[in-house]
Amino acid sequence: MKDAAPQTIYLRDYAPPAFLIDDVQLTFKLAPSATRVLSRIHFRPNPDAKDSVFFLHGENLTLIRTAINGNTITPEVTDEGLTCTVPDGPFVFEAEVEIDPAANTSLDGLYMSNGMYCTQCEAEGFRKITYYPDRPDVMATFKVRIESELPVLLSNGNPVAQDDGWAEWSDPWPKPAYLFALVAGDLVNHPDSFTTMSGRDVALNIWVRPGDEGKCAFGMEALKKSMKWDEEVYGREYDLDLFNIVAVDDFNMGAMENKGLNIFNAAAVLASPETATDANFERIEAIIAHEYFHNWTGNRITCRDWFQLCLKEGLTVFRDQQFTGDMRGHAVKRIDDAIALRAHQFREDAGPLAHPVRPESFVEINNFYTMTVYEKGAEIIGMLRRLVGAGDYKKALDLYFARHDGDAATIEDWLAVFTDATGRDLTQFARWYSQAGTPKVTVRDEYSNGTYRLHLSQSTPPTPGQPHKEPLVIPIAVGLLDEGGTEVVKTTLLELTEAAETFTFDDLSGKPIASIQRDFSAPVILDYPQSNKDLAFLLAHDTDPFNKWDAGRRLAQDVLLRMVRDDAAPDAAYLDGLATVLRDDSYDPAFRACVLLLPSEEDTATALVDAGQTPDPMAIYHAHEALKLLLAQQLQDSLPRLYADMTVTGAYSPDAVATGKRSLGNAILSLMSKLDGGKQASAQYTDADNMTQQLAALAALLKIGKGQPELAAFETQWQNDRLVMDKWFGLQVSCAAPRLAATTAANLTAHPAFDLKNPNRFRAVFGALKSNTAGFHDPSGAGYDLLADWLIKLDPINPQTTARVSTSFDTWKRYDPDRQAKMRGALQRIAATPHLSRDTTEMVTRILG
Repeated sequence: MKDAAPQTIYLRDYAPPAFLIDDVQLTFKLAPSATRVLSRIHFRPNPDAKDSVFFLHGENLTLIRTAINGNTITPEVTDEGLTCTVPDGPFVFEAEVEIDPAANTSLDGLYMSNGMYCTQCEAEGFRKITYYPDRPDVMATFKVRIESELPVLLSNGNPVAQDDGWAEWSDPWPKPAYLFALVAGDLVNHPDSFTTMSGRDVALNIWVRPGDEGKCAFGMEALKKSMKWDEEVYGREYDLDLFNIVAVDDFNMGAMENKGLNIFNAAAVLASPETATDANFERIEAIIAHEYFHNWTGNRITCRDWFQLCLKEGLTVFRDQQFTGDMRGHAVKRIDDAIALRAHQFREDAGPLAHPVRPESFVEINNFYTMTVYEKGAEIIGMLRRLVGAGDYKKALDLYFARHDGDAATIEDWLAVFTDATGRDLTQFARWYSQAGTPKVTVRDEYSNGTYRLHLSQSTPPTPGQPHKEPLVIPIAVGLLDEGGTEVVKTTLLELTEAAETFTFDDLSGKPIASIQRDFSAPVILDYPQSNKDLAFLLAHDTDPFNKWDAGRRLAQDVLLRMVRDDAAPDAAYLDGLATVLRDDSYDPAFRACVLLLPSEEDTATALVDAGQTPDPMAIYHAHEALKLLLAQQLQDSLPRLYADMTVTGAYSPDAVATGKRSLGNAILSLMSKLDGGKQASAQYTDADNMTQQLAALAALLKIGKGQPELAAFETQWQNDRLVMDKWFGLQVSCAAPRLAATTAANLTAHPAFDLKNPNRFRAVFGALKSNTAGFHDPSGAGYDLLADWLIKLDPINPQTTARVSTSFDTWKRYDPDRQAKMRGALQRIAATPHLSRDTTEMVTRILG
């Protein structure tokens, strides 16, 4: 029999908590199968509450005893929590529970990872540790005692005392339970220190398993850069005496910003030149910054309820994007962000999983840690900064920190500080938080007698539960160029607020070529038909790096669409324009690498759907492969010289300049391999002294059907490094020929090193299967069946990872009837699984529609 339907929770039903907490005292007596947790909590009635029922969340807990003001009580206990009668005034609640960390494979609450105790409490994991009002608007100071024979015992805040077998910690800053953290294990630290702008010394540590000490230096430097940047740019100083990071092998997400004790997926903090790629280094730098920035935008100011998740995540993503831009260059960072948003968030907006940045309801909050909440939430912050200007943005942020420090805030609170600081009415702008879907901005232009007119209109398609959409405030950055490439109108910000508006530019000597949506000024789809001649002109002459790149991207997409639909030859304008940019050494190598990168196969499928056609994944794959070969042939005279010019000599460094050179060099290597049979790639693999070059060479070989000796050598070399082996697993699936992708993935699940319980290893295989678009959508349906089989196996072990990976099926309705039937059948098989988790049930139900 199926379990009862999960309960839907609505934003409109929010009510203040019945009781508030002054302080929390916790004692942990750690044991793998029988950890005892003793809590002593000072409660008081909330004068603003409408309800006086005393209810504490609790799941999978064995209750030993409870007491109020020292007197033993017998509460009413259910699978969801505990209820009892309490005094009218302040009181002390005590409880002792027993939990089983070793059996907790969900990686939520207190669990064990290869002998290490660790916690993950966001969003609702604390209720699996002890009975508590597990909601973000209940904030309290915590004192924690940990008892264990393990040598390192860590929790939030500052250390108070320790001796053999125990340690005590105190966090003086009130926090919700989701920010609680505990780690205990046989660990070693990579220490350092930071002096804040007020002159306080802060001790820093990255804690790792013995043997990983050599992979911490980059992460530590990233942490210190983040601390300095947050002081200089946002005026935010760290507020404890100690900041700890711990690397954990088994972790569902990238990292967690627990106050003073950040817990990181090992893949998001450990790096050395031999084991990590340039992309890994950049990701680590960004994630460390993101989690550190949460200290103020998430911890000191948290969210009132989980519907406000974008308040902390969108703002913090925007801040880490600013940081990465300052560290590595804003042009390429903006391009990277736009690629990710278009590929993943736009897809989310266009399908059954579409939801507003601030959702109106949820069944399982873990399912709303999405690209929409994070990345679109960040784009909203960016638009707001564009609209009010950098100076007023800073003024508003200073007011936000001053007004809401120590609060659990809302989106309304956030927008109010901008209104109060700038005088701007943001009522219409607030629709960005409540309306789902990606707006489309349609452009029509005309010129006569020195006047150029841009006619802009906006529309947002219906999404689940939202059939009608109101106009948004959309900032559109525009520049105009004359026929010689001179900018006759510099970047101007237009504010589109109506369903349709016309903007006029006067005193022009001829019809200009418009550069619209500069710097990707809003997260919208631009419908502006421009000729390939004009796009090639923008690729050659546009002064805005984003639009220069985007013109090339649009040309490439047009070429691919015509190759898929009409078997047409590539437009010479695209090939010539690309060659011109690629050979121009005045452009940054990282930028040229972006220009050389084709739209993904998924992007081409989306473009076909937008044109009213049914995508054929195999036809798209063959068009992409044919275009790559044509590019290699078109550029073959330049490739060896460019490859040689991108050679980086000396000791490895993950800095932006060296990273950009390797990025372009390896993109060129991939093209060269199509002409030389992998000769240069084999040489690079042999000579490589860092993981970036080694992995790129191996990928180039695998993509042309070669590289088996190198693949075997790679496994022999790295079989004892779990993070590098994740790369080995993933690369084989992502580089497999489409007809072999599902078989390759299935074979790898039989490998002794495949571990169903480790999220990184599971995602390495099945995330790669999804990314091999033609392989996943092979007409046989083998990819669908394989993924469904393994999701069914994983769900009782780790529901969060299961639910997230199930989104691989979210575009099932766009394909031909046969593929639709196979994907729907796989989804229905998952949905029919007995005792399916709440996480996966919600996700699969929404995908099925």
